[in-house]
Amino acid sequence: MEKLIITVAPVGAEVTRQDTPYLPLTPDEIAEEAFRCARAGASILHLHVRDREGKPTQSREVFKEVISRVKEKTDMIVQVSTGGAVGMTPAERLQSIYSHEAVEMATLTCGTVNFGSDVFMNTPPDIEEFAKAITEKRIKPEIECFEAGMINNALMLLKKGLVKEPLHFDFVMGVPGGIMARPRDLIYLSENIPSGSTWTVAGIGRYELSLGVMAILLGGHVRVGFEDNIYYTKGVLAKNNAQLVERISRLAAELGRDVANPDEARKILGLIY
Repeated sequence: MEKLIITVAPVGAEVTRQDTPYLPLTPDEIAEEAFRCARAGASILHLHVRDREGKPTQSREVFKEVISRVKEKTDMIVQVSTGGAVGMTPAERLQSIYSHEAVEMATLTCGTVNFGSDVFMNTPPDIEEFAKAITEKRIKPEIECFEAGMINNALMLLKKGLVKEPLHFDFVMGVPGGIMARPRDLIYLSENIPSGSTWTVAGIGRYELSLGVMAILLGGHVRVGFEDNIYYTKGVLAKNNAQLVERISRLAAELGRDVANPDEARKILGLIY
């Protein structure tokens, strides 16, 4: 079994300091959090950024500043979000891929999904526009799937030559309005992607740990972080994202699976050969 890639999503677009006082918001705070997470075993940084008021932004200038600070401290793979926050325009969301030459990956959500009381809109023309822009920048897309049908949408992009194999999927599970987070749901998703593809799972809230353990056992990869879950145990806030990374690293070791460093992750994902 190949080594485990741990992605950390330390910020997100929805969590606030009212939810957890430990949320990193400033460029320095995010960079320091990335450094701690890299030491704990994370090799990919899934990146959202915030403005000076702590609100989500896709400003390329803010992304550039944060990424510059991160790269001073670590060689993690920088994966920018093109999802931004619900309600942002496609043009606004795409700014992140043009922010810094160190961007190696970007998310590509392959469908529209109810997102709690909101709707995360991704029309077929917008999905194709995002795929084309990401591919033209020679950035590796991470195919975000909130529903099983989004796998089919990704395969249509592949058929049209808008993305290239091997594909890498991120199964985001447990979002109210998206696919549930039962073990059988993860098995179904993982068994319905093209041979040779890689995948990671992002379990939302209480599902982060159980789905992470399943991914370790099934040969997938794991995403953790405050974007998905702010608790270490029920009712107990994690004091930093590194705590969540350390737990997955420890469990992987106990289950006999080594954790990939950034360059090993690059090879697994086809970023370097």
